[in-house]
Amino acid sequence: MKHFVLGTAGHVDHGKTALIKALTGVDTDRLKEEKKRGITIELGFASLALPSGQTLGIVDVPGHEKFIKNMVSGAAGIDLVMMVIAADEGIMPQTKEHLSICSLLGISQGIVALTKIDLVEKDWLDLVKSEITEFFQGSFLEGTPIVPVSAIKQEGLTDLIAAIDATVSKINEKADDGIFRLPVDRVFTMKGFGTVVTGTLVSDHIKTSEEIEILPENINARIRGIQVHNQPVEEAWAGQRTAINLQGVEKSTIERGNVLVRPKTIRPSQRLDIFVEFLSSNSKNLKNRALVRLHTGTSEIITRITLLDKDELAPGQKAFAQLVLANKDVIVAGDRFVLRSYSPVTTIGGGQIIDPLPTKHKRQNEKVIADLNILQSGSLAEKISVIMERTVFSGINLHGLNFRLGINIKKIREALEGLLSAKKAILLDSEDTTVISAYFYNQLEELIGKNLATYHQKNPLQVGISKEQLKETLGRAISVKLFNLALKNLGKKEIIVSDKDNVRMAGYHVELAGDLDFLRHKIAMIYSEAGLTPPSLTDVINGFKDQKTKAQSIIKLMLKDGDLIKINEEMCFSSGALSKLRDDYKAMLVKDGKATPATFKDLTGLSRKYIIPLMEYFDVNKLTVRVDDHRILREQT
Repeated sequence: MKHFVLGTAGHVDHGKTALIKALTGVDTDRLKEEKKRGITIELGFASLALPSGQTLGIVDVPGHEKFIKNMVSGAAGIDLVMMVIAADEGIMPQTKEHLSICSLLGISQGIVALTKIDLVEKDWLDLVKSEITEFFQGSFLEGTPIVPVSAIKQEGLTDLIAAIDATVSKINEKADDGIFRLPVDRVFTMKGFGTVVTGTLVSDHIKTSEEIEILPENINARIRGIQVHNQPVEEAWAGQRTAINLQGVEKSTIERGNVLVRPKTIRPSQRLDIFVEFLSSNSKNLKNRALVRLHTGTSEIITRITLLDKDELAPGQKAFAQLVLANKDVIVAGDRFVLRSYSPVTTIGGGQIIDPLPTKHKRQNEKVIADLNILQSGSLAEKISVIMERTVFSGINLHGLNFRLGINIKKIREALEGLLSAKKAILLDSEDTTVISAYFYNQLEELIGKNLATYHQKNPLQVGISKEQLKETLGRAISVKLFNLALKNLGKKEIIVSDKDNVRMAGYHVELAGDLDFLRHKIAMIYSEAGLTPPSLTDVINGFKDQKTKAQSIIKLMLKDGDLIKINEEMCFSSGALSKLRDDYKAMLVKDGKATPATFKDLTGLSRKYIIPLMEYFDVNKLTVRVDDHRILREQT
């Protein structure tokens, strides 16, 4: 079943609350101050059973100009408006402002309740109806039913309910983005239950016992119970006025403007890309970088607006802009908003969120404006491509695209499959469907190849570079998963070669010529002539004085090529000497069955300085195995 919420609107003292009470029996003015002053200050709530069987949630909003921000909070999430106009006063300032607010929030259906008809003559009533009809021309309320009623005398209520029911039947359910959100418009405690929050569930659904997150404070809680229209339920759906009993959170930690979400589905925003309409009723232009008041959901936040392709907006103009918020807000792409001036406070405009998590843009940038046009009206595949490009090398998963596009995950997945097939997107992680723009992925591969070639040029004696060093040369926040994927693909293309932790360009070999070849020959002679009693590695390197760095690099190369074999940090042997020793050692073991340091000394004539490291080396290389104080051939065990 469809679920809808009706919101009242209209000037102060035009009889909104009295009419709701006449329709539902509920007095939505619950505060002492409201009773004392006779005006609505805070939001009030009721429900109405319609003849069609639909139960309609009702939000009664304040009409006084001082409480417009409360009115905007109540208007968030409503599906149709009941514009209440008193017959004895007609169109008034807040009638006009509330109409603008409803239009800016994207409300497209409503009815007009012409109240207090018991206070005027029929001729006057006809005059007011004519005035109302003319006033609403060109607005979403043009041609809507104007129903005369009297809450005091209970007149016209049946006609009003019928008109509401007929209007509800015309409303299409909003496209559900699949992201559970409940903007909090009221929080209180109930004895025996604890903390309770209320709001209009704007998308998806929620069940009892689920874990939720309260943003932007990042507070976790569990749902203990749910009520819809004062009745306990196991599950609440988008479009329903909902009360949620929270477990594990104190009332003092929650306030109006907070939003309940499922954990890790939304990131609070402090910068927003928007499409804004500056109302034609404004008396002066809106200048770039002006301070404004942003109303989204149930929150109000001081904000600075940057116009991206204009220096100022004239009344009636529309434009792309970026907002920088004083405090974080919880918003999904596609959400509607209202802007009010900083001082004096009046409604000046509003519009729609284009991207809830953009970076700072340069003004007068054609690419930025082109991308915003795509995000506003492009195909889904085009929109996904823009968001992927905006995440550069970080990539983005399905939930991130869901949040930044405000479109259901199922539709995003279908469009994404086409982009992957066309090789316009690269799959980085199949578990959460993280993707990266093929444009930036290809840039990464090119950068790796370029940096590796540069490294070879600057370090001709090094066969390659470690993966960790290569990743550092990229100078960007590249994830290990993305980096390894690029290395794997570059290897498949035979552009690079990965050897354990070492990476080099395919076909690259160290070529020694001139003094470098002579240096290698001298080092080889040192180790060849030293046989089984080589000098320490430090002494060898220091012996070359001004060529220490080159000597060190050549030794690394000789170790890699197998000309030298390193058995500990300071001891290297020529491979020939070590190979002959291995053969002699094995022959002795075959003959005697075992070896001790003493018999190894008899075999080699070496001192303990060399005997112990060499015997341990042959253990490590699986020729021998130690048993008590002697060694035997491993193949005998």
